[in-house]
Amino acid sequence: MLPRVQHLQRLEQLTLSRTHQTLFQTRRYVHSRRNLSLPTSSHVAGSSQVLSNQPSSQELAIKPVLSRLPTSTVLRSYLITGMSSSPALLGLCFTILRRMLDSKSYLMSIERNPVLSKLLKSTFYAQFCVGEKREEVVRNTDFARTALGYHGILFEYALEVLGGTVPTTEETKQEIETWRKGMLQSVDMAKEGDFVGLKWSGLGRHALHLLQTQQDATPEMWEAINAACDAASAKGVSLLPGAEEEVTNLGLEKWTLALQKKYNTNGRATLYITYQCYLRRISERIAQHLETASKSGYTAGVKLVRGAYLTSEPHELTYDNKEGTDANYDACANAVLTQQWTDKIAAPTPNTPFPAVNIVLATHNLPSIEAAKSIRAAQLTSASSESLPRLTYAQLQGMADEISQSLVQDPMMKKDNQAKVVKCMTWGTTTECLNFLLRRASENKEAAARTVDTRRAMGTELWRRCKGVFGLA
Repeated sequence: MLPRVQHLQRLEQLTLSRTHQTLFQTRRYVHSRRNLSLPTSSHVAGSSQVLSNQPSSQELAIKPVLSRLPTSTVLRSYLITGMSSSPALLGLCFTILRRMLDSKSYLMSIERNPVLSKLLKSTFYAQFCVGEKREEVVRNTDFARTALGYHGILFEYALEVLGGTVPTTEETKQEIETWRKGMLQSVDMAKEGDFVGLKWSGLGRHALHLLQTQQDATPEMWEAINAACDAASAKGVSLLPGAEEEVTNLGLEKWTLALQKKYNTNGRATLYITYQCYLRRISERIAQHLETASKSGYTAGVKLVRGAYLTSEPHELTYDNKEGTDANYDACANAVLTQQWTDKIAAPTPNTPFPAVNIVLATHNLPSIEAAKSIRAAQLTSASSESLPRLTYAQLQGMADEISQSLVQDPMMKKDNQAKVVKCMTWGTTTECLNFLLRRASENKEAAARTVDTRRAMGTELWRRCKGVFGLA
């Protein structure tokens, strides 16, 4: 049998002539991601297998977990992760996207140049975003639920506020209204049990200033915020305010804590706080917030991420290496999953009961997912799933399909009524999504080497399908 590298080379030759056609005809569904991932498209059989770079014969005999994905999706993911694994190509892409965002010329404008618009929408937009209008978004998210098996969707409106000039009163009013409409549209498209991501800074430049100075939101902002929270609460949808740079986080946590006290009742978290585990002292803040929830009698919503702003944070605030971040993430996850105070997350006041908690593990790191699954498996042997905290695994669209699919097809998920897998799907116009795409490109740039794992999984799946066409499977 030819070596695996030669297999992929032959596959690329077979598919290259059809690449252009496929990229322009594919629908926008859910795709693949970088970060630690399954090296093949087969089921996870254990930690020793998933950390291996080569598939075993036993793995190849099992039904591939990527078999549910459309071939066009697998091919596009293979090509884009191939580009992402090259720092030079990724840097070039990052530069081009930035020029598109800032350009005033017809040639580089995605709004005025239809060829450029179609190219971007058929490739990067289709990879990372789910649609522009309600009909398109609902169609593609329904496909993700029914055909791909996801238990829910995390909707995110592609609205980014990255600073700028001081806004006028009228501009501030308009920015708040844009955010309000986008949030209400997201909640309207969501179904019971879904999530809606948001950014408090999306309320506009003045909101960003208030957050960074830890001031309260204006009455107009609170009116828009409460409208979104009321709509989500009435529909059984949860809101996930995203973390930002640390200079903003204390302000946004202040706003979110006030809302948690109001909305996180009856054992269900409508509002979560996102905690970035590359921060050295984040466990202390988690402990403080858990104690507040315990004393106030509401359910704490905890979303754990590794963090997306490492290059812009002061060095002394973050861990020096990935190993430190990974250890912190797993320790924080262990505490909330077991609902016990630990050395990492210790009760600020002795004898404080651990509060009720709902958990979102937003990660593409396979060892962390395996650790969480092990904890839940042990809990299920001694208790019913109804007595366990609500747990959601979340991965971004366009990334980590091999992990997401292994989760939704895991037999243990069928036994755990309080656990589910969701995909974070961003919606909005191509222009609105540009900042989002730039952030995704920036994250890939910081960990470009790890896209090799996802590319390998997609390549193996493509080769499996190619062999099937020629009767070699």
